[in-house]
Amino acid sequence: MGWFDKLKQGLQKTRQLLQTDVRDLFRAGEILDEDRLEQFEARLIRTDMGVLAAGEIVEELRKRYLGRTVNVDEVWETVRGKLKELLRGSEEIAWDPDKPLSPLTFSDQKPTVILVSGVNGTGKTTSIAKLAKLLTSQGKSVMLAAGDTFRAAAVEQLAMWAERLGCQIVTRPSGADPASVAFAGCDEAVKAGVDVVLIDTAGRLHNQANLMKELEKITRVVEKRIPGAPHESLLVIDATTGQNGLNQAKAFSAAVRCTGIVLSKLDGTAKGGVTVAIRQAMGIPVKYVGVGEQIDDLELFNPDRFVDALFAGN
Repeated sequence: MGWFDKLKQGLQKTRQLLQTDVRDLFRAGEILDEDRLEQFEARLIRTDMGVLAAGEIVEELRKRYLGRTVNVDEVWETVRGKLKELLRGSEEIAWDPDKPLSPLTFSDQKPTVILVSGVNGTGKTTSIAKLAKLLTSQGKSVMLAAGDTFRAAAVEQLAMWAERLGCQIVTRPSGADPASVAFAGCDEAVKAGVDVVLIDTAGRLHNQANLMKELEKITRVVEKRIPGAPHESLLVIDATTGQNGLNQAKAFSAAVRCTGIVLSKLDGTAKGGVTVAIRQAMGIPVKYVGVGEQIDDLELFNPDRFVDALFAGN
Protein backbone atom coordinates (compact mmCIF):
# COMPACT_ATOMS: atom_id res chain seq x y z
CA MET A 1 0.00 0.00 0.00
CA GLY A 2 1.42 3.38 -1.04
CA TRP A 3 1.66 6.57 1.03
CA PHE A 4 -1.55 8.10 -0.29
CA ASP A 5 -3.55 4.90 0.17
CA LYS A 6 -2.29 4.52 3.75
CA LEU A 7 -3.24 8.10 4.53
CA LYS A 8 -6.60 7.74 2.84
CA GLN A 9 -7.29 4.62 4.86
CA GLY A 10 -6.13 6.30 8.06
CA LEU A 11 -8.46 9.25 7.50
CA GLN A 12 -11.45 7.08 6.64
CA LYS A 13 -13.48 7.90 9.78
CA THR A 14 -12.90 11.64 9.48
CA ARG A 15 -13.59 11.53 5.74
CA GLN A 16 -16.87 9.66 6.20
CA LEU A 17 -18.02 12.24 8.73
CA LEU A 18 -17.29 15.13 6.36
CA GLN A 19 -18.78 13.46 3.30
CA THR A 20 -21.96 12.56 5.13
CA ASP A 21 -22.32 16.15 6.33
CA VAL A 22 -21.89 17.60 2.85
CA ARG A 23 -24.39 15.18 1.36
CA ASP A 24 -26.88 16.01 4.10
CA LEU A 25 -26.52 19.79 3.99
CA PHE A 26 -25.50 20.79 0.48
CA ARG A 27 -27.84 19.47 -2.16
CA ALA A 28 -27.58 20.41 -5.81
CA GLY A 29 -30.20 22.87 -6.99
CA GLU A 30 -31.16 24.13 -3.51
CA ILE A 31 -30.43 27.61 -2.22
CA LEU A 32 -27.61 27.83 0.34
CA ASP A 33 -28.91 29.62 3.41
CA GLU A 34 -27.46 30.72 6.74
CA ASP A 35 -29.03 27.86 8.66
CA ARG A 36 -27.19 25.25 6.60
CA LEU A 37 -23.91 27.08 6.95
CA GLU A 38 -24.29 27.13 10.71
CA GLN A 39 -25.09 23.42 10.74
CA PHE A 40 -22.03 22.71 8.62
CA GLU A 41 -19.83 24.77 10.96
CA ALA A 42 -21.03 22.70 13.90
CA ARG A 43 -20.23 19.49 12.08
CA LEU A 44 -16.77 20.69 11.09
CA ILE A 45 -16.11 21.33 14.76
CA ARG A 46 -17.04 17.68 15.44
CA THR A 47 -13.90 16.67 13.52
CA ASP A 48 -11.98 18.68 16.16
CA MET A 49 -10.47 21.14 13.71
CA GLY A 50 -11.45 23.91 16.13
CA VAL A 51 -13.87 26.80 16.18
CA LEU A 52 -11.42 29.20 14.52
CA ALA A 53 -10.67 26.99 11.51
CA ALA A 54 -14.30 25.92 11.08
CA GLY A 55 -15.35 29.56 11.19
CA GLU A 56 -12.86 30.56 8.50
CA ILE A 57 -14.01 27.76 6.20
CA VAL A 58 -17.68 28.63 6.64
CA GLU A 59 -16.96 32.34 6.13
CA GLU A 60 -15.36 31.47 2.80
CA LEU A 61 -18.48 29.53 1.80
CA ARG A 62 -20.66 32.40 2.99
CA LYS A 63 -18.82 34.96 0.86
CA ARG A 64 -18.96 32.82 -2.25
CA TYR A 65 -22.23 30.95 -2.15
CA LEU A 66 -24.75 32.35 0.36
CA GLY A 67 -28.09 32.84 -1.38
CA ARG A 68 -26.92 31.00 -4.49
CA THR A 69 -27.98 27.70 -5.95
CA VAL A 70 -25.77 24.97 -4.51
CA ASN A 71 -23.11 23.38 -6.69
CA VAL A 72 -21.75 20.55 -4.54
CA ASP A 73 -18.48 20.25 -6.50
CA GLU A 74 -17.77 23.96 -5.99
CA VAL A 75 -18.47 23.67 -2.27
CA TRP A 76 -16.10 20.70 -2.00
CA GLU A 77 -13.36 22.54 -3.86
CA THR A 78 -13.67 25.65 -1.70
CA VAL A 79 -13.49 23.65 1.52
CA ARG A 80 -10.45 21.74 0.23
CA GLY A 81 -8.67 24.90 -0.83
CA LYS A 82 -9.23 26.62 2.51
CA LEU A 83 -8.04 23.59 4.46
CA LYS A 84 -4.83 23.45 2.43
CA GLU A 85 -4.24 27.13 3.09
CA LEU A 86 -4.73 26.67 6.84
CA LEU A 87 -2.43 23.65 7.00
CA ARG A 88 0.38 25.33 5.10
CA GLY A 89 0.50 28.07 7.71
CA SER A 90 2.51 31.25 7.26
CA GLU A 91 5.95 29.90 6.38
CA GLU A 92 7.66 32.29 4.01
CA ILE A 93 9.18 29.57 1.85
CA ALA A 94 8.69 28.36 -1.67
CA TRP A 95 6.23 25.52 -1.17
CA ASP A 96 6.70 22.46 -3.37
CA PRO A 97 3.58 20.23 -3.52
CA ASP A 98 5.81 17.19 -4.15
CA LYS A 99 7.75 17.66 -0.93
CA PRO A 100 6.79 17.83 2.75
CA LEU A 101 6.29 21.34 4.09
CA SER A 102 8.38 20.90 7.22
CA PRO A 103 11.07 18.21 7.02
CA LEU A 104 13.51 17.75 9.85
CA THR A 105 16.27 20.28 10.30
CA PHE A 106 19.65 18.55 10.41
CA SER A 107 22.67 20.05 12.08
CA ASP A 108 25.72 20.94 9.97
CA GLN A 109 27.81 18.96 12.45
CA LYS A 110 27.05 15.47 13.71
CA PRO A 111 25.00 14.49 15.54
CA THR A 112 21.58 15.98 14.97
CA VAL A 113 19.72 15.70 18.28
CA ILE A 114 15.99 15.06 18.24
CA LEU A 115 14.12 15.21 21.54
CA VAL A 116 10.80 13.36 21.58
CA SER A 117 8.18 13.99 24.26
CA GLY A 118 4.51 13.30 24.86
CA VAL A 119 1.84 12.13 27.27
CA ASN A 120 1.65 8.48 28.33
CA GLY A 121 -0.20 6.32 25.85
CA THR A 122 0.30 8.48 22.78
CA GLY A 123 2.49 5.92 21.01
CA LYS A 124 5.67 7.90 21.66
CA THR A 125 8.12 5.00 21.95
CA THR A 126 6.70 3.30 18.86
CA SER A 127 6.85 6.59 16.95
CA ILE A 128 10.54 6.89 17.85
CA ALA A 129 11.15 3.42 16.45
CA LYS A 130 9.26 4.34 13.28
CA LEU A 131 11.28 7.54 12.90
CA ALA A 132 14.51 5.58 13.45
CA LYS A 133 13.44 3.17 10.71
CA LEU A 134 12.68 6.07 8.36
CA LEU A 135 16.05 7.70 9.02
CA THR A 136 18.06 4.50 8.64
CA SER A 137 16.28 3.81 5.36
CA GLN A 138 17.64 7.18 4.21
CA GLY A 139 21.17 6.00 4.98
CA LYS A 140 21.61 7.81 8.29
CA SER A 141 23.13 6.19 11.37
CA VAL A 142 20.91 6.49 14.42
CA MET A 143 21.50 6.19 18.16
CA LEU A 144 18.65 5.91 20.66
CA ALA A 145 18.72 7.24 24.21
CA ALA A 146 16.17 5.50 26.44
CA GLY A 147 15.26 8.40 28.72
CA ASP A 148 11.95 6.96 29.94
CA THR A 149 13.71 5.45 32.96
CA PHE A 150 10.58 5.38 35.13
CA ARG A 151 8.97 2.72 32.97
CA ALA A 152 11.07 -0.40 32.48
CA ALA A 153 8.79 -1.60 29.69
CA ALA A 154 9.59 1.51 27.66
CA VAL A 155 13.34 0.85 27.89
CA GLU A 156 12.84 -2.80 26.97
CA GLN A 157 10.61 -1.85 24.05
CA LEU A 158 13.12 0.67 22.71
CA ALA A 159 15.99 -1.81 23.16
CA MET A 160 14.03 -4.39 21.18
CA TRP A 161 13.50 -1.93 18.33
CA ALA A 162 17.16 -0.88 18.42
CA GLU A 163 18.21 -4.51 17.95
CA ARG A 164 15.77 -5.04 15.10
CA LEU A 165 16.80 -1.84 13.34
CA GLY A 166 20.52 -2.21 13.96
CA CYS A 167 20.71 1.04 15.94
CA GLN A 168 22.94 1.72 18.91
CA ILE A 169 21.15 2.47 22.18
CA VAL A 170 22.13 4.08 25.47
CA THR A 171 20.29 2.91 28.59
CA ARG A 172 20.60 3.37 32.32
CA PRO A 173 19.11 1.45 35.27
CA SER A 174 15.45 1.93 36.12
CA GLY A 175 14.87 5.15 38.04
CA ALA A 176 18.02 6.87 36.79
CA ASP A 177 17.95 10.60 36.12
CA PRO A 178 16.51 11.02 32.59
CA ALA A 179 18.74 14.03 31.99
CA SER A 180 21.81 11.85 32.61
CA VAL A 181 20.61 9.41 29.97
CA ALA A 182 20.08 12.23 27.49
CA PHE A 183 23.57 13.58 28.21
CA ALA A 184 25.13 10.12 27.86
CA GLY A 185 23.29 9.53 24.60
CA CYS A 186 24.62 12.78 23.15
CA ASP A 187 28.12 12.05 24.45
CA GLU A 188 28.20 8.56 22.95
CA ALA A 189 26.77 9.83 19.66
CA VAL A 190 29.53 12.44 19.38
CA LYS A 191 32.23 9.83 20.07
CA ALA A 192 30.73 7.36 17.60
CA GLY A 193 30.19 9.92 14.84
CA VAL A 194 26.52 9.03 14.59
CA ASP A 195 24.29 11.11 12.32
CA VAL A 196 21.20 11.33 14.54
CA VAL A 197 20.44 10.72 18.21
CA LEU A 198 16.79 10.24 19.18
CA ILE A 199 16.07 10.92 22.85
CA ASP A 200 13.02 9.30 24.41
CA THR A 201 11.54 10.98 27.48
CA ALA A 202 9.16 9.77 30.15
CA GLY A 203 5.52 10.01 29.17
CA ARG A 204 3.95 12.58 31.41
CA LEU A 205 0.76 14.53 31.90
CA HIS A 206 1.07 18.12 30.74
CA ASN A 207 -0.39 19.43 34.01
CA GLN A 208 2.35 17.95 36.19
CA ALA A 209 4.61 20.94 36.72
CA ASN A 210 7.52 19.04 38.25
CA LEU A 211 7.71 16.68 35.29
CA MET A 212 7.58 19.55 32.83
CA LYS A 213 10.54 21.06 34.70
CA GLU A 214 12.33 17.76 34.17
CA LEU A 215 11.89 18.18 30.43
CA GLU A 216 13.35 21.66 30.68
CA LYS A 217 16.34 20.17 32.53
CA ILE A 218 16.88 17.59 29.79
CA THR A 219 16.92 20.37 27.21
CA ARG A 220 19.54 22.32 29.20
CA VAL A 221 21.77 19.26 29.69
CA VAL A 222 21.63 18.32 26.02
CA GLU A 223 22.55 21.84 24.96
CA LYS A 224 25.45 21.81 27.41
CA ARG A 225 26.97 18.79 25.65
CA ILE A 226 26.09 19.83 22.10
CA PRO A 227 25.62 23.59 21.61
CA GLY A 228 22.44 24.31 19.67
CA ALA A 229 20.84 21.00 20.58
CA PRO A 230 18.20 19.72 20.51
CA HIS A 231 17.90 20.61 16.85
CA GLU A 232 14.37 19.28 16.75
CA SER A 233 11.87 18.88 19.57
CA LEU A 234 9.02 16.67 18.46
CA LEU A 235 5.79 16.22 20.39
CA VAL A 236 3.84 13.01 19.83
CA ILE A 237 0.09 13.59 20.01
CA ASP A 238 -2.55 10.88 19.85
CA ALA A 239 -5.01 11.98 17.15
CA THR A 240 -7.85 10.25 18.98
CA THR A 241 -7.59 12.80 21.82
CA GLY A 242 -8.82 15.57 19.53
CA GLN A 243 -8.85 19.04 21.09
CA ASN A 244 -7.10 17.74 24.22
CA GLY A 245 -4.08 17.37 21.97
CA LEU A 246 -4.06 21.13 21.52
CA ASN A 247 -3.77 21.65 25.27
CA GLN A 248 -0.84 19.21 25.29
CA ALA A 249 0.87 21.09 22.48
CA LYS A 250 0.64 24.39 24.33
CA ALA A 251 2.08 22.99 27.56
CA PHE A 252 4.92 21.06 25.97
CA SER A 253 5.82 23.89 23.63
CA ALA A 254 6.30 26.15 26.65
CA ALA A 255 8.62 23.59 28.27
CA VAL A 256 10.77 22.40 25.37
CA ARG A 257 10.15 24.77 22.45
CA CYS A 258 8.47 22.20 20.24
CA THR A 259 9.46 22.44 16.59
CA GLY A 260 7.03 19.89 15.22
CA ILE A 261 4.25 17.40 15.85
CA VAL A 262 4.11 13.67 15.24
CA LEU A 263 0.40 12.88 15.00
CA SER A 264 -0.06 9.22 15.91
CA LYS A 265 -3.06 6.87 15.61
CA LEU A 266 -4.58 8.86 12.78
CA ASP A 267 -6.04 5.62 11.49
CA GLY A 268 -8.29 5.19 14.54
CA THR A 269 -10.16 8.48 14.81
CA ALA A 270 -12.87 10.68 13.34
CA LYS A 271 -11.00 13.65 14.84
CA GLY A 272 -8.38 14.07 12.14
CA GLY A 273 -9.38 17.72 12.00
CA VAL A 274 -7.23 18.33 15.08
CA THR A 275 -4.33 18.52 12.61
CA VAL A 276 -5.75 21.83 11.41
CA ALA A 277 -6.41 23.12 14.93
CA ILE A 278 -2.84 22.45 16.08
CA ARG A 279 -1.35 24.00 12.97
CA GLN A 280 -3.46 27.13 13.17
CA ALA A 281 -3.49 27.76 16.91
CA MET A 282 0.12 26.88 17.68
CA GLY A 283 2.08 27.66 14.56
CA ILE A 284 3.72 24.26 15.07
CA PRO A 285 3.83 22.18 11.90
CA VAL A 286 2.77 18.56 11.79
CA LYS A 287 5.90 16.86 10.47
CA TYR A 288 4.87 13.20 10.57
CA VAL A 289 1.65 11.24 10.75
CA GLY A 290 1.22 7.68 11.97
CA VAL A 291 -1.26 5.82 9.77
CA GLY A 292 -0.98 2.27 11.09
CA GLU A 293 0.72 -0.08 13.52
CA GLN A 294 3.55 -1.36 11.32
CA ILE A 295 7.11 -0.04 11.57
CA ASP A 296 6.78 1.57 8.12
CA ASP A 297 3.54 3.37 8.96
CA LEU A 298 5.04 6.80 9.61
CA GLU A 299 4.80 9.32 6.81
CA LEU A 300 6.15 12.79 6.21
CA PHE A 301 3.28 15.23 6.36
CA ASN A 302 2.26 17.07 3.21
CA PRO A 303 -0.74 19.42 3.57
CA ASP A 304 -2.03 19.09 0.01
CA ARG A 305 -1.88 15.32 0.01
CA PHE A 306 -3.43 15.22 3.47
CA VAL A 307 -6.45 17.22 2.29
CA ASP A 308 -6.70 15.27 -0.98
CA ALA A 309 -6.76 12.02 1.04
CA LEU A 310 -9.37 13.50 3.36
CA PHE A 311 -11.69 14.19 0.44
CA ALA A 312 -10.84 11.19 -1.73
CA GLY A 313 -13.62 8.84 -2.78
CA ASN A 314 -14.03 5.63 -0.85
